[in-house]
Amino acid sequence: MNLFQMLVNGLSVVFQPTMLLMVFFAVILGTLFGSLPGVSATMAVALGLPFTYSMGPVQSIVFLVAIYCSSITGGSISAILFKIPGVPSSAATTFDGYPMAQQGKAGKALGVALGCSAIGGLFSALAMFLLSPQLTQAALSFGPSEMFAVTFLGLSILTGLDTTNILRTIISGLLGLLLACIGQDPMYGVQRMTFGSNQLLSGIEMIPVLIGIFAVTEVLTQTGEKSHLKGSDGIGGGKVNTEMPTFKEWLSIKWVVLRSSILGTVVGILPGAGATIASFMSYSVETKLSKHPEKFGTGIIDGIAASETANNAATGGAMVPLLSLGIPGGNAAAVMMSALVLKGVQMGPLLLINQPDYLSATFVSMIISNIVMVIVAILIAKVFAQILAVPYSFLGPIIIMLALIGSYSTSSNIMDVKIMAIAGIAGLLFRAMKFNSAALILGLVLGGICEGNFSRAFTISRGSLWTMFNRPIAGIVMLVCIGALLYPVVSPIIKKKFKPAGNVKK
Repeated sequence: MNLFQMLVNGLSVVFQPTMLLMVFFAVILGTLFGSLPGVSATMAVALGLPFTYSMGPVQSIVFLVAIYCSSITGGSISAILFKIPGVPSSAATTFDGYPMAQQGKAGKALGVALGCSAIGGLFSALAMFLLSPQLTQAALSFGPSEMFAVTFLGLSILTGLDTTNILRTIISGLLGLLLACIGQDPMYGVQRMTFGSNQLLSGIEMIPVLIGIFAVTEVLTQTGEKSHLKGSDGIGGGKVNTEMPTFKEWLSIKWVVLRSSILGTVVGILPGAGATIASFMSYSVETKLSKHPEKFGTGIIDGIAASETANNAATGGAMVPLLSLGIPGGNAAAVMMSALVLKGVQMGPLLLINQPDYLSATFVSMIISNIVMVIVAILIAKVFAQILAVPYSFLGPIIIMLALIGSYSTSSNIMDVKIMAIAGIAGLLFRAMKFNSAALILGLVLGGICEGNFSRAFTISRGSLWTMFNRPIAGIVMLVCIGALLYPVVSPIIKKKFKPAGNVKK
């Protein structure tokens, strides 16, 4: 079956009246779930599972894919308006989205986020449709060594997050890595830094820490500022009109969007990577390639574009190994796979040969979802913006209440609420001592993945670091990592050494 026939089949499946209505419903549901603090994309897909019980297998994956794509986009709404990442992959969006909102540019920030989300999602959907078998084969060549190198590349952002205070930034990142080590060793089952608490055996959950660092810290900071206790001081006075970027602004970020789309799709394909790593890595790459890296974190559209394009591009990438090989590219894809298995679908390489409808229907549903979710997200953003007109003396406790619910709902464990509270206080201390909260989050997010891949690669290579990194891809990526980490330190020395001497008067 050629691509045109597959496309026609996909359109015939999705453009049935009942299926179109279900996709629209899924987009609304996903955007709402994504914009609520503490609800990850995986949780959104899991919450949508009961709706698929009466559907066929193809219709089920179309519905769940629509929820998945829209939930990633929904996370940017609360990230920009409240500095609370609705989903973990929107954490990097807060770095520039919230400062823009504070400058009275919330509408513009939302416009950039929604536009770039749609572009990233459409790009990855097209890549999934055209290159699914080839991209899957490329992903299979990535072993533990390559996966460790790629994840470590994400950590190389540490030296670029705050070039004026590299030492504190690195310390913050190392503290994040230390937090990621708490719990049971994944290879040997040894308890580490649990202090005798059984509740810490499973490790530190990422979502409570994210909510604590971003939401609780912000509430504590804003409450201490009397100027923010009036309703009129709400961002936009509770009236945020989403404003799409101008043609000139699109031109200024065109290469950012292209690079982030490619990077997000590739990272999404890698099993176990996902949208969160994609967004952080893309933000990292752009800070290093930008002509004005010092503006990142102050409210620049490049930062929002990098994060939101990459995390949405990862959605299409995650579907590639799932549909081609039956290997879920991330947690949300794993939930979708379980739904299909329950319906008797045999996942694996023969799926697309025997039933190409799965690929074509998924492609068409992603196209429709990425277009519809822009309209839906604009409407939901208007509703959320009304909350910002509430006096902060009321809004602060409401945000704390949502943070408590979001933290507890992660695993219904009161320990997560305690972790959120501790993270909130720690975030306040970090801000006072000028440490970097973003670096801490980056270390926590990537620490577990780094350790797991390193342990597997080290075991396979029988304890030889040379054997681990003498593979072409792993070796090249590690050299890039070392260069990225050393550049901010070495660059001033080189510039000072080769600085031309001043003009000498004759």
